[in-house]
Amino acid sequence: MSLQAVLAPLFVQVVLTFALLVWLAYQRVTLISSGVVKRTDIALREPNWPARTLQLQNAVSNQFEVPVLFYALTILSIVTRHADLAFVILAWVFVLLRIIHASIHVTDNDVRRRGLTFIAATTVLMVMWILFMLRILLGI
Repeated sequence: MSLQAVLAPLFVQVVLTFALLVWLAYQRVTLISSGVVKRTDIALREPNWPARTLQLQNAVSNQFEVPVLFYALTILSIVTRHADLAFVILAWVFVLLRIIHASIHVTDNDVRRRGLTFIAATTVLMVMWILFMLRILLGI
């Protein structure tokens, strides 16, 4: 597989993370500038943001949890030359599920749908890791 094909899903995941970060920053600056939230109310990370901002904050935080394993696996797959078509397809499935998960997180935040999407994405990533480990350990 070409380097571009292998890295494209990773780039989309990075764009998702930055988009959520920018959205959160804009929302926080707007709330502080308008006086809705006072700096002293949040200076020590107190949870004094409105619920909608906390919802977005949780979506951002989530991008630094399971996706970190995706980043590591992508880099390892490139370095070890084990990034093949199956890897790229599974990577796209993972990233698409992460986009859906983030979309649910920042809209209706339906815990059941969000949870199912999280489980699906994490299962795909787990399969990716198992395949990678087997290929490395068994020399496939």
